[in-house]
Amino acid sequence: MEIPRDLAIERRQRSGPQFSEPVERRGDWNDGSLTSAARRAWDQKQLGVLIDGNERTVARGLGWFSIGLGLAEVLAPRTLERFLGIRHHGFLLRIMGLREIASGVGILTGRRPSDWLWARVGGDVIDIASLGMALSSDTAKPVNLGLACAAVAGITVLDMRCAQELSRTNDAALSVRTIEVRKSIQINCSPDAVYKFWRNFQNLPKFMSNVESVETLSDKRSHWCVRGPAGKRIEWDAEITGEQENRLIAWHSLEGAQVENYGTIRFDAAPGGRGTYVKVHLQYSPPAGIFGARVAKLFGREPRQQIHEDLHHLKQIMETGEIITTEGQPAGRARGTSWKYDQAVRRQVDSRPDYQTSAA
Repeated sequence: MEIPRDLAIERRQRSGPQFSEPVERRGDWNDGSLTSAARRAWDQKQLGVLIDGNERTVARGLGWFSIGLGLAEVLAPRTLERFLGIRHHGFLLRIMGLREIASGVGILTGRRPSDWLWARVGGDVIDIASLGMALSSDTAKPVNLGLACAAVAGITVLDMRCAQELSRTNDAALSVRTIEVRKSIQINCSPDAVYKFWRNFQNLPKFMSNVESVETLSDKRSHWCVRGPAGKRIEWDAEITGEQENRLIAWHSLEGAQVENYGTIRFDAAPGGRGTYVKVHLQYSPPAGIFGARVAKLFGREPRQQIHEDLHHLKQIMETGEIITTEGQPAGRARGTSWKYDQAVRRQVDSRPDYQTSAA
């Protein structure tokens, strides 16, 4: 039965636009490229799962693979020539093999395997280009060359992803690097007097400008509140790990500290009865790693600066009973030592070769 023309048009309109639209708009274009794109996305996801968290293991595997491939190229170049259908390229294959061996050894033994993996990526690109040029040979075996190109391309992707992950891991490790500080100062007081003053942790905020309070929790433990960069308040619990009366205090922060830190304070008698050398050795991880330490330095809160100033405040308290400041005077500073005292300290330091102040 013949359907009237008007009714056929009406049915097509009711059926929706998919029957009248070109094939490209339905997604079946470029020989199934949507299917290929989906397959590529799945492969990338699977590759990410393979590498995620296992980049060092994958890197070691790639290192051994590189050495194995290099040995094959160095020891059996004629076999590879016959497989690929090329001639008179034994010397070039041996050179490539030596490059592969060097990359593999570098990945397995180097401090930064990511650099060697990036070198492998460059070598892989050269290999793919060489295989492509080999297709122009009259004796070339296209199928075998195609398989070799596909294998090298797959290894290239794996090298690149692994190198990216290791580079990211290295950058993260740098951001949390521990910073070490060493400072010392000579104080004209006996070691037992300086030790007893320091050991009473309630005295610490008196000369440590960044320390707001230190609460004694037990004979070995204490709770610290400190002003960090930009006035941020930082807290942690610390525990004394070693102590020698009138000589040494060692500590470390407890688990969960906002700023992990540990170190020692030594109270050594100066030669000739000239007081005490107070030596501070501190190691800490700044809240934002190296970047945080640099920002803190801009705000004047970087520990190297603060410990230097705090030790001079301690010297003033022990020798004069107070921190000499110009606060409240017309040209005074909110915090710090007086200009005259600073000059006197500098003259005293210049005249004492045995005075040491060192910074890591």
